[in-house]
Amino acid sequence: MREKSRSKKWVLLWLLPAVAVLAMFYIVPIFNVIIYSFSNTSFFGEKIGGFTFNSYKTLFSSKTFIDVIKTTGVFVLASVFFQLLFGFLSALAVVWGENKGLRISPVIVRTIILSAWVLPGVAVGIVWKMLLSEANYGILNYYIKLLIGEKIMFLSSPKWALFSVILANIWRGTAFSTIIQYGGLKQIPPELYEAAKIDGASSWKRLLYITIPQMKQMNFINLALITIYTFNTFDMIMALTGGGPGRSTEVLSLYIYDKVFGQWSLSTGAASAVVLLLINLIIVIFYYKAMKIGEISHA
Repeated sequence: MREKSRSKKWVLLWLLPAVAVLAMFYIVPIFNVIIYSFSNTSFFGEKIGGFTFNSYKTLFSSKTFIDVIKTTGVFVLASVFFQLLFGFLSALAVVWGENKGLRISPVIVRTIILSAWVLPGVAVGIVWKMLLSEANYGILNYYIKLLIGEKIMFLSSPKWALFSVILANIWRGTAFSTIIQYGGLKQIPPELYEAAKIDGASSWKRLLYITIPQMKQMNFINLALITIYTFNTFDMIMALTGGGPGRSTEVLSLYIYDKVFGQWSLSTGAASAVVLLLINLIIVIFYYKAMKIGEISHA
C-alpha cells in the first residue's frame, strides 16, 4: 500500500509541469476570454466595470454575425463531407495497392498525402492563390482560358470564392482523413474478408458489410477531429482570400480576428470566441456520446 501511495505521489509530481503549462497557456486564457465576453472592454475604450450581456446581445442581433455563421456552416459541412469521402477512397486505394503487391505506388501516394498535411496553412493558401488567381500568373485560369476563352473569377466572385476556399480546405484536410482511415483499415482482421470470400460475397458486399461497419469507431474519431479543425481554420483562408470578396468567405475564426484586431473590440471578439468554444465542446460531447452508444451496441 505504501509503495502504491508513493508511486501515485511521484506520478502527480511528474504531471505538475504539464499541468502548469496547460493552465498557463490554455486554462487561464480561456477564463480571461470568458470574463472579457461579459464586459464592455476594448483596446482604446471602456475598461471592465461589471458584468453585462451587451456583447452577446450585439452579437446575436447582428446580421453580419448571422451571415458569418451561415458561411461557416456551409464551409464546415462541405469540407468535412468531402474530406471523409476522399480520405476513405484514398485509404482504400493505398490498401488495395499494398494487397496487390504494388510497392512503389502506395509509397508515392503516402508521400504526397503526408506532404499535403505537413504544409502550413499559410503556405497552402498562397499555393492555391497562385493556382486560382485571375492574374496572368494564375496557373489554372491560364488553361481554362485556353479551353473556353475566358477566365473564371475564383477569388473575385463571392460564390466562386467560397467554393475555392472549400476546395483548398478539402485538399488540405483529406490528407489527415486518409491517414486516420488508413490506420483503421489496417486494423480490420483479414480473416473477415477471407470468410466473406469463401461465402461468395462480392467486393461491394465486403465493403458494405465488413469495411464500413468495422471503420465506424475510427470514423467517429476522424469526424470529430476534422470538424473541429475545420471550424477553427484561419491561416489558410486569411492567406487565400482574407475573408473576401466582401465577407463571402469570412468564417467565425476570421470574424473573431477582425473584431479584436480590426475593430479593437475585445468584448465582442471574446463573445464570438466563446461561441466558437461552445461549438467545439458540443461537437466533442456529441461524438463522445455517439462513440459510447456505438460501443454498447457493438458489444
